[in-house]
Amino acid sequence: MSKMKELQDAMIAAMKAKDKFRKDAISVLVSAAKKSGIDAGCREDIPDDMVNTAILKELKSCKEQIDTCPESREDLLEEYKKRYEIMSEFAPKQMDAEEIKAYLQEKFADVIATGNKGQIMKAVMADLRGKADGKIINGIVAELMK
Repeated sequence: MSKMKELQDAMIAAMKAKDKFRKDAISVLVSAAKKSGIDAGCREDIPDDMVNTAILKELKSCKEQIDTCPESREDLLEEYKKRYEIMSEFAPKQMDAEEIKAYLQEKFADVIATGNKGQIMKAVMADLRGKADGKIINGIVAELMK
């Protein structure tokens, strides 16, 4: 089943269950994926990688809302966290720090040996886009260059 179909089915299930909050959170993901598809010119058959990219972008936005929410607004903070949890269910599995480090040492040992961080990040990010967080990759590359 395609990722887009999975999102739409989950949204329909939330509507049937009368879970407005869950439906709204999933609806944001569906809208973002559709917008990406329209922008790329593939309105009907949106590829899974494009849907995953849209989901990750929305997750990042939601995480920023959590991080910037004032402590005094516990109601908003709770709402943002709940939305983040729902969206996380549909996010592609991300590599952890150990997996990234092993992957970099295996595939990019020759590029890392050059010591040029810009060149390393360019090569690595093209390969790991959507599979790992850029901040974690950056930290690991800096560690490996020492």
